[in-house]
Amino acid sequence: MSLKFGTDGVRGRAFTELTEDFARALGAAAVTVLETSSMMIGRDTRESGPALQAAFAEGCAAAGASIVDLGVAPTPAVAWMSKSTGQPAAVLSASHNVWHDNGIKIFAAGGTKISDAAQDAIQELLLRGDVPEVVEPEVTTMSIGPYVDAVVASIDGRSLEGTRVVLDCANGAAVDTAATIFGRLGAEIELIGVEPDGRNINDGVGSTYPAEMQKRVLATEAAVGFAFDGDADRVLACGSDGEMIDGDQIIAMAAVDRRDRGHLASDTVVITVMTNLGFRKAMDELGITVVETPVGDRHVLVALDEGGFSLGGEQSGHVIHRDLVTTGDGVLSAIQLLDAALRRGVDIGQWATQLMTRYPQVLENVRVKTRVKDVDQLLAEDIRAEEDLLGTSGRILVRASGTEPLIRVMVEAADRDTANAVAGRLADAVRRAVPA
Repeated sequence: MSLKFGTDGVRGRAFTELTEDFARALGAAAVTVLETSSMMIGRDTRESGPALQAAFAEGCAAAGASIVDLGVAPTPAVAWMSKSTGQPAAVLSASHNVWHDNGIKIFAAGGTKISDAAQDAIQELLLRGDVPEVVEPEVTTMSIGPYVDAVVASIDGRSLEGTRVVLDCANGAAVDTAATIFGRLGAEIELIGVEPDGRNINDGVGSTYPAEMQKRVLATEAAVGFAFDGDADRVLACGSDGEMIDGDQIIAMAAVDRRDRGHLASDTVVITVMTNLGFRKAMDELGITVVETPVGDRHVLVALDEGGFSLGGEQSGHVIHRDLVTTGDGVLSAIQLLDAALRRGVDIGQWATQLMTRYPQVLENVRVKTRVKDVDQLLAEDIRAEEDLLGTSGRILVRASGTEPLIRVMVEAADRDTANAVAGRLADAVRRAVPA
């Protein structure tokens, strides 16, 4: 089977790359490796979801497991249900990808990502190419109501009463959940992206396309807008002025509020190498320690758990309140942020702007023939020269893509012209050093 089961499961074009036979084989392999007699399953709103879920469930049944069907559910809701029931779970979603893609992600019992050893064992079984027989699964349904209750309870009985909020649900997994949670907390809700038709998930809406959210916030004079991705494990925001608030700013506000309330473990926050320089400077001024990891929420989660820390995430809006959930949760992160702003009596947009200055960030992708592991060492002299030029007012990251034959050049500087110039020179250096 051509698809590889990796750290975040598997993703591909539905029915051509991610086929029903593959889904069936993955279901059987997951049940075998995790040694479980039941598997919870949730999915987003993609047209391919029901058929691929049915095939995955058949594979689980062939390996001896019954199915608990959660229906359309955000990824963090599935992870929460997995933790609360002690059962492993699967999510069928391709997150922020277009409608014709789909994916399957597996959670271990307890709602955490499966171990590297389990991941390798599943991949080994898939490589055998065995296709399980079609077995009709024993299916029970379960509501994600307990997850909704937990998110509502996460602000300790406080209310969002009278706060006008725009929610963009990306025509995805949060179409019912987000409105229910914000509604129960008393918010006045304006909704976007809540009419899924199987093909419009992430189509001009959601965190990948937040412009409509920004316009609606201005048009309705809302206090804040939140845009989720297709499976609702990410969130971006905008303030009442319509200006975007990215994941770095959301994490910065959460870190300060948690620290002030004594809820930021070891006064430390976990970020990735892509986090903006402005975030690092802001945290340094505030006395909050920053732990840096490679790109990917899996790395953030490992650092959180190893250090016993409570908050981390990525610029993309993948925010993890580790003492509350086991994975990134867009809706919970939005609730936590709005509650913090209301308690502090501040406008979210103004708070974000005052807290940190975002340095212009320029990204250049240079296509190469083969993947190069230590490209930063190969270009060490060029990188050092540019770093000397930028001083403490900039930052450079040159790394190989983990999924494509690309070298990614990221430059941050005090102004965009400088960032563009430095990125251009380093991209040229990559082209000279690495065959295209």
